[in-house]
Amino acid sequence: MSTTVPIGARDLLKQSAFLFFLSSRSLSRFASQIAAVAIGWQIYDLTGRAFDLGMVGLIQFLPTALLVFVAGNAADRFRRKRVVQLCQLAEALTALYLCWGAYAGQLGEIQLFAATFVLGTAGAFESPATAALLPLIAPEGTLQRASALSSGAAQLATIAGPAIGGFAYAVAPGLPYGVMMLFWLAGMALTGLMQVPDDVPAERLDGSKDDLFAGVRFIRANPAILGTISLDLFAVLLGGVSALLPIYARDVLDTGPFGLGVLRAAPAVGALAMTAVLARYTIRRRVGLRMFQAVIVFGAATVVFALSHVMWVSVLALAILGAADTISVVIRFSLVQLATPNEMRGRVGAVNFLFINASNQLGQFESGVTAALFGAMPAAVLGGLGTIAIALLWMKLFPTLRKVERLE
Repeated sequence: MSTTVPIGARDLLKQSAFLFFLSSRSLSRFASQIAAVAIGWQIYDLTGRAFDLGMVGLIQFLPTALLVFVAGNAADRFRRKRVVQLCQLAEALTALYLCWGAYAGQLGEIQLFAATFVLGTAGAFESPATAALLPLIAPEGTLQRASALSSGAAQLATIAGPAIGGFAYAVAPGLPYGVMMLFWLAGMALTGLMQVPDDVPAERLDGSKDDLFAGVRFIRANPAILGTISLDLFAVLLGGVSALLPIYARDVLDTGPFGLGVLRAAPAVGALAMTAVLARYTIRRRVGLRMFQAVIVFGAATVVFALSHVMWVSVLALAILGAADTISVVIRFSLVQLATPNEMRGRVGAVNFLFINASNQLGQFESGVTAALFGAMPAAVLGGLGTIAIALLWMKLFPTLRKVERLE
């Protein structure tokens, strides 16, 4: 346990390596959010089939599932900032191709699906390498605060990125791809400016450590990490309501497209507000219990949203849901990174990234199926109650995780 007095958020932002990291990650996240809007809209504009929109998400997820162990091993074998730079270069070149194709009128469904697969592949390698960089860059005793700031930047991109993408697409179909290219190239330059100590793991991979599946074995052997990652998987799998928001906007709350936009933005706004709190006031005691409490609040807010017929109550519930999720995310990320040796962070991070992506994608599928069987409101209520039940069950199954007192 560190005895270093942690520095404040303002001082942390004055650290050049962290500032470059935060800026680079933010630009990548903005570009990804713009891509989601532009590619989705263009696919639907070309085909008019909702099934093809679902295929975009599946094609982007497939590389994560197929390359999880290879990507994690790459983040532990090579210099992580070089891995991130190569991924950002591949993403920028893909965006350049999309920009050219859109202006030349050469983009078809196959080309868009192929580009989506390339972006998904680059993201599968970029995410574990980026996650493994943060503990090396954040000064000792500041990982929780650095994680909160990083999460806040991601939430800002989630709010503003789609708006930038939609506006740019309205000006010209090729413009969002040009913006994406510039963002990824700028991110690559900023990544190169980072001074990263111990970027090459101190302990070279050899023998059993040079193993694609070592991350899985490490997670299984550490109950706190296993409980943390699996809690995220099942809580988001059951408690996600984003797929049901169009139904609530039209049929329950009787609002319209604008109301749907407000509902979609509410969790990110709540998360951004909580990020500002956590960046200033870190959680210093009983962090394991606080994480479980945050998941329970997440589930309870889901139930309130599910039962609400009043717009402001629904928006408030979604904002609380986003704030509670941010507390859980910051604790989970910090706990996993601090409990994992530097030479293993890439492979452990890759498995964690797979679980997060799987929970988001499968959670939308689960919500849709449950809503089709029982209706949107019962589906959302069951999801919220299921999340609470998972948190209570995990507190019993993983007492080591519940009893974690401090992160740093």
